[in-house]
Amino acid sequence: MSIFHNAFDSLQDICYIWREEMKQVVKDEGVLIFFIIVPLVYPLLYSWIYNNETVRDVPVCVVDQSHSGLSRQFIRMCDASPDVHVAYYAQDLDEAKSLVSRQLVKGIYLIPSDFETNLFRMQQGVISVYCDMSLMLAYKAVFQTAQMVSMQMGTELRTKLGGHFTAREEAISARPLDFDDVALFNPQGGYGSFILPGVLMLILQQTLVLGIGLSAGTARENNRYGQLIPVNKHYHNTLRIVFGKALCYFMIYAVVAVWLVAAVPRLFHFPQLASWQILLALMLPYTLACIFFGMVVSCMVKYRENVMLLMVFISVPLLFLSGISWPQSNIAGVWQGVSWLFPSTFGIQAYVGLNSMGCTLGDVIWQYRILWIQALVYFLLACAVYRYQIHLARQDVRMRLAEMKRAKQNR
Repeated sequence: MSIFHNAFDSLQDICYIWREEMKQVVKDEGVLIFFIIVPLVYPLLYSWIYNNETVRDVPVCVVDQSHSGLSRQFIRMCDASPDVHVAYYAQDLDEAKSLVSRQLVKGIYLIPSDFETNLFRMQQGVISVYCDMSLMLAYKAVFQTAQMVSMQMGTELRTKLGGHFTAREEAISARPLDFDDVALFNPQGGYGSFILPGVLMLILQQTLVLGIGLSAGTARENNRYGQLIPVNKHYHNTLRIVFGKALCYFMIYAVVAVWLVAAVPRLFHFPQLASWQILLALMLPYTLACIFFGMVVSCMVKYRENVMLLMVFISVPLLFLSGISWPQSNIAGVWQGVSWLFPSTFGIQAYVGLNSMGCTLGDVIWQYRILWIQALVYFLLACAVYRYQIHLARQDVRMRLAEMKRAKQNR
């Protein structure tokens, strides 16, 4: 009977802690913002901004100092491309720079006076391209358009000077090796399909950690002893505290995870190649790892504002360290080791592989196993830090009781 009695007490304590944590989540506006509002609104806003995937008709200015037939051909071909629109002509580079400074154009094409002369002399012709680097998508459109037009014009000039007799010979000379350029996993070359899947996974981790940290800061502020663990008979067992709190967060983020990894990609037509069973298998260890990681971090939070200073500024570095926007092979070994501390690194890699690249679970089994290992390690760390918090709370109560006793004796 004692076994059943202990099991009933454990379940009662877990339910009590879960209920109290859920009440605190509902009452705390800051926690609600990070648990509900940010995961709901931020992915929609971010996805909507980049829903067009690519930029078209980026305005540029041309400084044509050659005034020749080939320079006009270069300008016409650039203007005919889908990515660039020749909006202004300038007399010199200074006038063109003023247009860039006023944000009327995003780039400058400078054609020197000897452009056509050099080409007719069988010398290299040079065209200078100046780009506004404040927006990478605009820079990409301006630079790649000039590059593609230059290559096409160069091919045409080589064909004319080759002395070929048939159209077939000209075609072979222009393109000896024929090929089709197909972008794998991102056919349209869009920014949204490239970066947003990783951002969605990072949002889950960051909002979860921020919400748990704010909740911990509120608990300390509401505790008259300033401790994370309240003086309550239900908060005397480490496992019950960890399970009760984790159950609250897991129930909330089970719904949030479905919204982030299933609903948002479908709304904005991002690549979705993984089945719901595979996504469920991935999100279970990832969500647990994020929850226990957040609980460990929350024990370092003394005030509510601390977690903001601790976690918000590392969001962009974590995205880079995940290897989605920069090759992981080119990241220094020290920083790769730092990235392994965060569940987002392996969660992003596995999710992008499964949902965007069509991998099977076996293809990302290494990342999948690491997520389970992280969930276990952070669970044990959460138990250790909460055990220490219980010890601090009991020690603080004993000290205050002793002080009250001494004060009573002195009177």
